[in-house]
Amino acid sequence: MSMRIRRGYLAFLTGFVIGVVVASIISSIYLRRTGSATIFGKPDSIEIIFLYSSEKQGWLEEVTPEFEKEFATRFGITVHVKLIPAGSHESVDMILRGFKPTIWSPASSIWIPYLNKKWQEEYGGKAIAREWVPLVYSPIVIAGWKDFVEKYNITGFLDMYNLIKNGVIFKWGHPDPRLSNGGTMITILEFAEAAGKKPEDLTIDDITNETVLHIVRTIESAAVMYGKSTGFFGSWAVESGPDAITLFGVYENIVIEHSLDAKKKWGTSIIAIYPKFGTLYSDHPFVILDADWVNEWQRFAALQYLYFLLGEDAQMKAQKHGFRPANPSVPIDEDIFNPENGVEKELRIRVLKPPSGEVLEAILSLWEKVKNPGV
Repeated sequence: MSMRIRRGYLAFLTGFVIGVVVASIISSIYLRRTGSATIFGKPDSIEIIFLYSSEKQGWLEEVTPEFEKEFATRFGITVHVKLIPAGSHESVDMILRGFKPTIWSPASSIWIPYLNKKWQEEYGGKAIAREWVPLVYSPIVIAGWKDFVEKYNITGFLDMYNLIKNGVIFKWGHPDPRLSNGGTMITILEFAEAAGKKPEDLTIDDITNETVLHIVRTIESAAVMYGKSTGFFGSWAVESGPDAITLFGVYENIVIEHSLDAKKKWGTSIIAIYPKFGTLYSDHPFVILDADWVNEWQRFAALQYLYFLLGEDAQMKAQKHGFRPANPSVPIDEDIFNPENGVEKELRIRVLKPPSGEVLEAILSLWEKVKNPGV
């Protein structure tokens, strides 16, 4: 495990401990026990609305009923978690249009500064998403057929650019960044590597630089498909084979899901390339919104839900859905994260931070200038 990832986990642990203290304070104020069954001042029921990215749907639907049972047993309060799946960009628009969730969890924290920027432009005042903790991780990778990747020693986006400049023909694809969080993250990484700067350091001048635009446009010239989701590319690659798509940008879990099936059908597996320049984590932040429609009891229940989702049992179940645990005390399941499934157990790459909301908005606007117009 790289030092960068260790430091990230350290920050996570610090935040987690602080959160436990906060929950204890709330408990002492609102849950004054006078025996095992009596709690002063408590409501009969609490409803929390959880607006989350659809990638997590299978995992959350599996574990949430258990949380509701545990909460009722522990506190004597019925809690109902209303699960609302949506695309990450779509979820931002929903909040801006008046939807009022208790908790928001886009696929990546790249959307947090974007929501805050848009919220303050629309309504003024303070940011609405002020604190968050990652639930699970899934790094963005370049997926490709093992024979091709090893032949050309592809380690990142600039290698793809150089292959095109040298006349090597291949077929590239990724989700449309206007429709998919995965597509947005891939496009950010293209711009960052082309500019030679970490996403968090990118400026408007960097991404509008003609050399940077030329590099991204050249890479995108190899595109044969812009889909609506990362999941589409894994299924399509296995179904259609190396002649249909050579390299594609997806979440790591897509490789896990399809690597062995690809090898059985085509004689070569799909493997993950972890970009040498660094990657972005789809870190699935858990955000209790700092909004006037969230009351203290909902906040309390949401904190308990957070601790449940970060617990060992829930985190182990998340791995079965291809997610890496955010809780560093939970071990990586080697039966899932291994080279046989096209991925690495230990990640030794630089973990990058998202760009500002202003830069993200500009990248989405620049998409029409760099995309392959024929796709």
